[in-house]
Amino acid sequence: MSSTPTSRTAAPAFAVDAVASQRLPTRRRWFMLSLLLLATIINYVDRVNISIAAPFMAKDLGLDKVEMGLIFSAFAWTYALALVPAGFIADRFGSRLTYGVSLISWSAVTVAQGLASGFTSLFGLRLAVGAMEAPAFPANSRAVTVWFPARERGMASSIYVCGQYLGTALFTGALLWLATTYDWRHVFYSTGLIGIVFGVVWLFLYRDPLNCKKVSKEELAYIEDGGGLVRSSQERTRFDWRQVAELFRYRQVWAICLGKFASTSALYFFLTWFPTYLIEERQLTLIKVGIFAVMPFIGATVGILLAGIVSDLLIRRGYSLSFARKLPLVVGSMLGMSIVLVNFTDSNVLCIAVLTLAFFAQGIASSSWAAVSEVAPKQLIGLTGGVTSLAANIGGIVTPIVIGAIVQASGSFALAFWFIGGVALMGTLSYSLLLGKLYRIELKTAA
Repeated sequence: MSSTPTSRTAAPAFAVDAVASQRLPTRRRWFMLSLLLLATIINYVDRVNISIAAPFMAKDLGLDKVEMGLIFSAFAWTYALALVPAGFIADRFGSRLTYGVSLISWSAVTVAQGLASGFTSLFGLRLAVGAMEAPAFPANSRAVTVWFPARERGMASSIYVCGQYLGTALFTGALLWLATTYDWRHVFYSTGLIGIVFGVVWLFLYRDPLNCKKVSKEELAYIEDGGGLVRSSQERTRFDWRQVAELFRYRQVWAICLGKFASTSALYFFLTWFPTYLIEERQLTLIKVGIFAVMPFIGATVGILLAGIVSDLLIRRGYSLSFARKLPLVVGSMLGMSIVLVNFTDSNVLCIAVLTLAFFAQGIASSSWAAVSEVAPKQLIGLTGGVTSLAANIGGIVTPIVIGAIVQASGSFALAFWFIGGVALMGTLSYSLLLGKLYRIELKTAA
């Protein structure tokens, strides 16, 4: 990956574009991005709420570590299986309808989780939530690709992705309070109802560029001239499995899949077993868990935002798009291996510091969504996002089960951290050696 600018004249051109963007009559794309951010926060709160409820729920329902590992992973089973068709649905029906229906549906099932009576019902409901959340990130990726020019896409992707960390950072304390003051069931009631309300708001407010009455012609031209695929919002595709097969002819798709698998494996430790680890192995009180558990998520938020800022800055300075998008991925994956250091300290403060560093690194590596936006065929943005997310969420299936089995067999999380560190090494090698040059793929298979 070349570290030299592509040209000496590129930076002034981008500087002019940046000034021009400040003079546009409207900046509607940023309002749409704020909706994506809020939707992603709710999306991840409805994933992570079970980890907050888990210690109370396991005790109340008599669930052991293996059963909890299966429940934690159930979401990712159907989520992964549904991602490819969900990506096609996002391409076929657009982000507005796809996301709105998805949001309301998964939120309704989240409310139902509060009524669960045992392993079977919880497992089944988590399967349902996974399937219904599947369209979210393909719809996110599609929305950013149609609303933002290439020079702003890295930052835009980072902003909505940081929602997956902000939700936990903002709501962990409140959800712990609900679980202790009332019971674990109220964690699901409250988060589900918030999602239903916002789903209705989304349907009223979100529009693709050409269907938005409040966006100016100048802003549309700015987006389209900068590489935003504004007109793809009018084009509809037919699903063909041959297109999925053809995507895997490209090394970029394989590299992103392997890299996202690695970063998602680390993510799912924090989304599932992290509070249990703090309570049971580190013997922290609930008050300390409410404080300390937030720190890694703040670190990850800083990481993803920093990745977007640096990536877009490199492009504006004239560096190649490939270098600008790949640098955060390689650095984040490499730094993610630091998670194994938690095995070498008895200090709870140092433990949280190491985990914060590791999750900060995972946040940097999560900027892979910007790379997806750069390589996806223009008619298959959602589908490409679905394919790469499918690979990523195999990590979401494997990691909670492996950690549960390790803890059940050894009585410790030590080997679990070595597992996550090893997967981070795989991500580093994938992004540094396999990814290669980034460019928009053109499929030969007709839609």
